[in-house]
Amino acid sequence: MDLSALAVFCGSKSGNNPVFESAARELGILMAGKGITLIYGGGNKGIMGAIANAMLERDGRVIGIIPEILTEWEAHHRGITELIIVESMHVRKKMLYEKCDAAIILPGGFGTLDELFEMLTWNQLNIHNKKIFILNTDGFYDHLIAHAKKMEQEGFLYDRIEERMIVLNKVCEFAALLA
Repeated sequence: MDLSALAVFCGSKSGNNPVFESAARELGILMAGKGITLIYGGGNKGIMGAIANAMLERDGRVIGIIPEILTEWEAHHRGITELIIVESMHVRKKMLYEKCDAAIILPGGFGTLDELFEMLTWNQLNIHNKKIFILNTDGFYDHLIAHAKKMEQEGFLYDRIEERMIVLNKVCEFAALLA
């Protein structure tokens, strides 16, 4: 798989399990080594900050997109390659999708799920056809994946869930896809 820019959706908090931040750093190191630009929410805290900092430590290219209202909430990252401040969350998400070749979802909260489901919906509606990966670190998304399979079993999805999102358990599985 050939990628030049990857959107990473993840938490502006680190969560309770240190393995989440560790996996984010590992992904950032991998992306920088492969010359893949990080497209993300622009924050410098939590998992967002971990992946951006890992990229920057290895001279990776990092583009952050953040709405004006969140510049203080998420403490926008002042050291990234490019910070784009936009007027709204909708504009942010649209720009994140437009600038990436694919997306990967790491652990996060409501905002991360919002970004995931909007991207899945747009994919289903053929607004875009970008690959969507779930990094299911330490089983974080097990319940969500089970629910998506339940939606499929109950006839609410147009395609098999595996056609819409690719579930990975470790960063090395993503690395194998890039080889």
